[in-house]
Amino acid sequence: MKKIKDNKLIKFYFYTGLGYLLLYSFGELLGYEKETLFRRFINTIFLVSYLTVLNYILFEKVLRLFRWPCKNNQRAFLYLLLVILFYTFGLASWRQIWIQLGVYTNYATNLSFLKGVAVHSQFGIPYFIFFAIIRNIYNNIRLKEKNNQLRIEKKEAELNYLKAQTNPHFLFNTLNNIYSLARDKSDLAPESILRLSKILRFMLYETGGESIAIDDELKIITDYIALEKLRYDDSLFVTLNTDIENSKQPLPPLLLIPLVENAFKHGVSETRNKPFIDINLTVKQQQLLFIVKNSIEETTATQQVKENIGLSNLRRQLALLYKDYDLSVGQENAVFTSTLRINLTSNA
Repeated sequence: MKKIKDNKLIKFYFYTGLGYLLLYSFGELLGYEKETLFRRFINTIFLVSYLTVLNYILFEKVLRLFRWPCKNNQRAFLYLLLVILFYTFGLASWRQIWIQLGVYTNYATNLSFLKGVAVHSQFGIPYFIFFAIIRNIYNNIRLKEKNNQLRIEKKEAELNYLKAQTNPHFLFNTLNNIYSLARDKSDLAPESILRLSKILRFMLYETGGESIAIDDELKIITDYIALEKLRYDDSLFVTLNTDIENSKQPLPPLLLIPLVENAFKHGVSETRNKPFIDINLTVKQQQLLFIVKNSIEETTATQQVKENIGLSNLRRQLALLYKDYDLSVGQENAVFTSTLRINLTSNA
C-alpha cells in the first residue's frame, strides 16, 4: 500500500515538473530567438529537475516537521533555512556546476555569482508558487477520493451488518415453522427441511455479491412460499403475478423477500378466516413496483402499524442503495398492504 502511494507521489512530482517545464519553455518561445530555444530548453530541464527534487524534500519532509505538536522546533527551522539556501545559493551553484562541465549554456556571462543567485531566485520562486498551488489542488482531490472511499466502505460495512441481521432473523422464523411441523409429527417435516436446505444453499453461495438477476430473486421467493405453505392446509390462497421486462435485471440479493416473509409471519399466520397472500411484481424500464397484500384479523379499532426488524432493515438497506425509492405499509379493514417502488437506475 505504501509503495503504491509512493509511486503516485513520484508520478505527481514528475508530471508537475514536466508541466512547468513546458509552460516556461512556451514563455521563452515568445521572448527569445528561435536559434537559442533548444539550448535554453536544455538549461530549463536542469533547473526544473533540481527544483522538483527540492520541492519534494520541502513538501514531503521538511514541512511535515512543523505539524503540531512539533517535537523539535529548532531542527525544523534549521531544515527550513537549509531549503531556502538551496532555493537561492544552491540553485545558482547547481547551474554553475553544469556550466563548468560544458552542458549548461551560459547566456549571462557578465553576471557575478551573487547577481546570478538573485536572478535565478526569480526562476525558483514562481516555480515554488506554481507547485504550491498544484500541490494544494492535488491534496484536495486526494482528500475527496479518500473520503469517498471511506463512505463506500462504511456503506458496505452497514449493508453487510444489515444482511447479517436479516439472514439469521429469516432463518429463525423458518426453523420455528419446521419445529411446529416436527412437534406435530407431520409427514411434511422432512420435505420442509429439504426445502430449507435449498434456500440456505442459495443464501450461502448466491447472495455474496452486490447483485443477482431478478429471476433468481423470484426463485428464492417461490421456494420460500412453497416452504411456508407446508404449514397450512388448502384454505391458504397464495398468488404470485409478475410482469418483468428483463429477467436478468440486477437486484440486490434478498431485497424483496422481507415483504413476503412479513406477509406470512405477521399476516396469514394470525388470520383464522380465509387467509390469503397476493404478490405482484412489475419491472419495466428499470422501474420496480412490488405490492404484497395479505389478510389480517379485522378489528374495529384503528391500529398503528408496528414495523418488525425485517421491515426496519429493509428501509435502511433501501436508503443505502437507492436515491429514488418509496416503501409504504398500511392496513385497511382486513387487508395489510406493502408497496415498494424503486427507480433501479438511482443507485446511491
